[in-house]
Amino acid sequence: MAKTLWVVRAGEGAHLIEIFKENSIIAIGWSDAETLANVIDRKEFIRKIREAYPEESDKWVISGASQVFRFQVEIKVGDRIVSYDPTRRIYLVGSIVGDYQYDPIHASSYPRCRSVKWEAEVSRDDLSVSSKNSLGSTLTIFHPSDTAVDEIEALATGKPKKPPEVEEVELIKDIQNQAHEFIKDKVNKLDWEEMQELVAGVLRAMGYKTQVSPAGPDQGKDIIASPDGFGFETPRIMVEVKHRKGSMGATDIRSFLGGRHKDDKGLYVSTGGFTKDAIYEAERANIPLTLMNLDKLVKAITEHYENMDLETRVLVPLKKVYWPS
Repeated sequence: MAKTLWVVRAGEGAHLIEIFKENSIIAIGWSDAETLANVIDRKEFIRKIREAYPEESDKWVISGASQVFRFQVEIKVGDRIVSYDPTRRIYLVGSIVGDYQYDPIHASSYPRCRSVKWEAEVSRDDLSVSSKNSLGSTLTIFHPSDTAVDEIEALATGKPKKPPEVEEVELIKDIQNQAHEFIKDKVNKLDWEEMQELVAGVLRAMGYKTQVSPAGPDQGKDIIASPDGFGFETPRIMVEVKHRKGSMGATDIRSFLGGRHKDDKGLYVSTGGFTKDAIYEAERANIPLTLMNLDKLVKAITEHYENMDLETRVLVPLKKVYWPS
């Protein structure tokens, strides 16, 4: 039966990697908490970490307690361990040979230790792109993908498997999809007024000037976008923004279309999406009407982000990521 393989990071920036190697250990922090040497209950770990770090958020405490629990309880003698040395671009590979110990002698801020027998070194350059990606988690302790485990074990024993060809385009698409979902999460947390301002900001980034309705009854429109900002020049885009979990139906679309001028254009934004009947109603509308769900909104945000004004960027702060061409 194959042993479980864990990746354990050597502290921030891998500054403990030489200590790991020279002393045949792995170590983690949370030094303000008790040793927890005889604790095996996950809830007790959470309680003790909360006591030690009262100022931290519940999410931080639960995440930290889970990492400590993994290190002290879930990792077993005989399990395989990998730790990365970014300076040499080498993964140390070994096996756990001892139970948990609380020993701050090697690194005072990282007193929770396990003894390891380091057995091999694997060059990052010998791994496939998908395995490199799997090993890139920011967690202190985690399981890599099965493919990464197979490649590391094969390279560690001197019997490298030829990694399957992975199209770089496929990897980029996967990362783009992850980023898209994270941005959706960020956008979905905005309140209604912020969502309205965000949509107006996207339209301004596209070259329009906008009038945003004040909070309260708005006679079926939230934003008017036009080249001149007054709605005199065409196109005049009437925008409705609905920020809720439920999908908009045909009745909502008909209500929005009521009273529209024949030269108006319509944009209906619904973060909860639209029913089939609503889509059909939009297709047969007497004016050009575009339905924009959360996915389409995020796509518009990323396409026009560099042209957005500061007030809009503050609502959804994003960072540019560079990728080798």
